Amino acid sequence: MELLEHTPRRVLAIVAHPDDIEYGAAAAVAMWTAAGADCRYLLASRGEAGIDGMDPEEAARVREAEQIRSAGVVGVAVVEFLSHPDGTIHDVMALRNEFALAIRRHTPDTVLLFNHRESWGPHARNSADHRTVGNAALDAIADAGNRWIFPGTEPHHVELALVAGSPEATHALDVSAGVDRAVASLSEHRAYLEGLGEHPMADPEFLRAFLEQTGSSVGVPAALAVEVWRF
Repeated sequence: MELLEHTPRRVLAIVAHPDDIEYGAAAAVAMWTAAGADCRYLLASRGEAGIDGMDPEEAARVREAEQIRSAGVVGVAVVEFLSHPDGTIHDVMALRNEFALAIRRHTPDTVLLFNHRESWGPHARNSADHRTVGNAALDAIADAGNRWIFPGTEPHHVELALVAGSPEATHALDVSAGVDRAVASLSEHRAYLEGLGEHPMADPEFLRAFLEQTGSSVGVPAALAVEVWRF
């Protein structure tokens, strides 16, 4: 794995659920917004199935509010939610259409995604929503650049997609200056984290240790491993 020097101007993060961005990628977002980049979030669902013991309608309201606060911590003011069903996201063609139109509307040079692979690593299967949304988003990046696919709006060409959390990461971003804000951003998901109980990922400081471990492998204080796709 090698360090990637990348300073985007406009970023669109596309993920399945509230909190997906906060488990690592928000450290990069914090650094990019501090450098003047325009970063925006698009979520396929409102996370209504994410808190055991909380009614889905209430959970959707709570998690949407938590995501908006969390985004604000790292300098993101635009957060959009689609209405795909948390846990059973399946309409790939609708996702491609919505994502492609969003890419044309927001005109990012960089799209930030979450792990779309089958697993997190050996014997750790990734969720169906992450796989479905991530793969649809990668397809939608190409769709957005072709005026004859989902016609009616002007095409837009994305330069780069960065996939956080991938077991096939090819590069690492130095996010040392963004770690504190990333931890604070994750901490805004209070109800979700409380719902995790004693799980290690319920402690936002888990994120600091995770990023520092990745950083040690590439010679910087903290890093985010990413799989890079060029278009």
